[in-house]
Amino acid sequence: MSKTYITSQGDMWDSIACKLYGTEAGMNALLEANQEAARTVVFPSGVVLAVPDYMPPVTDTLPPWRRA
Repeated sequence: MSKTYITSQGDMWDSIACKLYGTEAGMNALLEANQEAARTVVFPSGVVLAVPDYMPPVTDTLPPWRRA
C-alpha cells in the first residue's frame, strides 16, 4: 500500500518534505513522485500526493557537531 499526503491550504513542497521526512532535502523525491503537480508552488487544501520512501544521504563531510 503506497503512502499519501493530503495537502492543507498554503502547503509548499519544502514544508511538506519537512513534515514527512524531517528535512527539506526530500522535496526532490516528492516532486519526482508527483510530476503532475510539479508546477504547483502553493497548494490548496485537499490535493492528494504520493509519498515515496526517502532516506537522507549520509555524509561524513559535516563536522562532528553537525552530524545527527
